[in-house]
Amino acid sequence: MKTADKHVARKIILCMILFIVGNSGVFAQDQEHRPMTQEEVQAWLRTRNPEPEKHVLRPNAKVARRSPYRGCKNFGKRIAVFGGSLSVNPESDVAKQIWADMLGAEVTTYGVGGAGFSSEQGCTLQRQVDTAGVFDIYVLWASTNDYTNSRKCGTWKDYTVLDGYDETKLVTQCGGINYCIRRILEKNPQAEIYFFTSLRFFGNDAGHNPFSQEPNRSGKTFADYIQAQKDCCAYHGIPVLDQYNLQGINEYNYQQFYKEDKLHMTEEGYRRIGPVQAAFLANGR
Repeated sequence: MKTADKHVARKIILCMILFIVGNSGVFAQDQEHRPMTQEEVQAWLRTRNPEPEKHVLRPNAKVARRSPYRGCKNFGKRIAVFGGSLSVNPESDVAKQIWADMLGAEVTTYGVGGAGFSSEQGCTLQRQVDTAGVFDIYVLWASTNDYTNSRKCGTWKDYTVLDGYDETKLVTQCGGINYCIRRILEKNPQAEIYFFTSLRFFGNDAGHNPFSQEPNRSGKTFADYIQAQKDCCAYHGIPVLDQYNLQGINEYNYQQFYKEDKLHMTEEGYRRIGPVQAAFLANGR
């Protein structure tokens, strides 16, 4: 190689080194802002905690005095709510304030975004129930997250006397449901427990079509998860509000009630479902 060529080669190498050093901060920044893996997302979700002190709604006394539910079994009771984002997003207060006003009730929310019944799904409902105090009424409202994250669905027998309360089944949706019911009744044997099924979502056909055969990674459809929720409640004699079928929202009108993500409802969506929930909670049927 000629001397002149060697000088050119050295300059090129030097420029490359300076470019890399000068941009090392950019490369590091890119590394820091890379998309999180699902394992990292779940690890972060598990660090979150219920914040019931920030989510307490009380009734408007004037509205409560005029409520048609005065004299019903659950008027004037204290209600605790457990679930994922659909139970705790700010928009959900529209529905819960309807309960508070119509039932003369104090409503406290333990829900945490990303939560499911499975012990593998975020700040699980199992953990939410463990942290809760004593209430008159406990509402279990979930879980789309178990389905969308392909947590095992399980069966109504999971974590019951029938399998000796097998703790390995707590990773399933059904095991989590049965754990929550048992734990609540340990806290308050006189408690009323009510279950709200998953709501529809519109990001894919399986989220709103009960006849869809499109499974998640565990091989189950969304309809399978909802039926399993009902089965667990049937075993324990827990009243169920079938929100999936009573919501009255479908492919023709969901844009009026859902955000752009097609998963979370707007205030208008909660305004639609809130009176249905209040009517159910009044007498538990």
